[in-house]
Amino acid sequence: MLEGDAGIALTDLPAGTGWDLCLLTTPHTERNRMTNATSTRPEDLREQMINHIRTAGHLPSERIEQAFRAVPRHRFVPAASIEEAYANKAITIKPGKDRPASCISVPTVVAMMLGQLDPQPGDHVLEIGAGTGYNAALLAELVGPTGNVTTVDIHPDVTDHARHTLTDTGYDRVRIVTGDGALGAPDHAPYNKIIVTVGPWDLPPAWFDQLAPGGTLVVPLHWRGQARSVAFTRHDTHLRATNSQLCGFIPMIGIVPTGEQTDTIVENVALYWDTDQNIDPAALHEVFTGPETTVWSGTSVVAGEPFDHIWLWLTATEPGTCRLDAEDEAVEAGLCRPAFAYRTPAIVEGDSLAYLAKPRPIDHDGERRYELGATGHGPAAAQLAERLVEQIRRFDRDRTAQPVITAYPAATADETLPTGVVIDKHHVRMVATP
Repeated sequence: MLEGDAGIALTDLPAGTGWDLCLLTTPHTERNRMTNATSTRPEDLREQMINHIRTAGHLPSERIEQAFRAVPRHRFVPAASIEEAYANKAITIKPGKDRPASCISVPTVVAMMLGQLDPQPGDHVLEIGAGTGYNAALLAELVGPTGNVTTVDIHPDVTDHARHTLTDTGYDRVRIVTGDGALGAPDHAPYNKIIVTVGPWDLPPAWFDQLAPGGTLVVPLHWRGQARSVAFTRHDTHLRATNSQLCGFIPMIGIVPTGEQTDTIVENVALYWDTDQNIDPAALHEVFTGPETTVWSGTSVVAGEPFDHIWLWLTATEPGTCRLDAEDEAVEAGLCRPAFAYRTPAIVEGDSLAYLAKPRPIDHDGERRYELGATGHGPAAAQLAERLVEQIRRFDRDRTAQPVITAYPAATADETLPTGVVIDKHHVRMVATP
């Protein structure tokens, strides 16, 4: 089953917030930078939205910019005000029990993922997660009259909404399918491009089978506590990616299984890890009462500068990479001092852990910067902190570099996999190669 799309990119956060890894742009995390707008004409607000996307570095081509200019975003969220429709935030169209069930995504994230997908005229595109229909309309603009777009969502009321808005805006050529997106849309396969606008933990076989050789799959995949929009290319036996971007999306529901585990290790502090990892939360119940070591890296960033690649490098080098989630009470009590209370990368090994520490302010040639470091707890505190700092320094040597991510069918033998850290999911064996 699918939930609607919503996300926020790390690099889109305003200066001073550093690294906010919230999964969803719910009202308390909305970033609206158009509060100074004086015009309420949709065309003017649309230009402001495009300028904001460009400033954030997420307009990779003139074609994508023109698609944003052509599609009237406000008509896909008729219950929202014009100003809200063009703000850089997600807008819920279907509430859920604990989180939205369907949304229109943050514009910068939409543009980022379209850049990864790179739809071309004549392409045959499958979208998993119909949402409001807005993303499908952008895709229809990009593939043109010689291409076609199929969008799938499990919620009948969501597909009804998308069908209405797409028809109303002149994009009724988009095919709309009500069904579980994990099954794709086999009646119209193969596809040159597949884009997923919900957050799966696994990659169902149907997506690989329905993607043409050499085609692109863009998916906000969850592993080791993080979510990244990964741009895979289909090869004969596997998917391969050299580009991924931090993002946050509503978790995918339905027949795609989840493999993320969570448990409280001490009061107000929890861990999130994957089923293939040898992590025993019970072994960490006393971890904050033991030795503690903080190691500073000598690597620093300015306010608002992204450093999410550290987490990515950890997944390619440390099998115990996971996520630390500390409530405010734990931080205020001094129990731990993570970089970000509820979404900080960590390494766990037996009865010890280390996490990315809260950056400390430093003065560097008159410039205010923030030094990155790691704090370890438990018997192996110092060793784990040093190992995490090693990846901070790796990041510093080339801040744009990324490990290669590949995904093979679950039955693939060890000896045929590339070198790197193997991440076993239900349907695929992912490998993160430094």
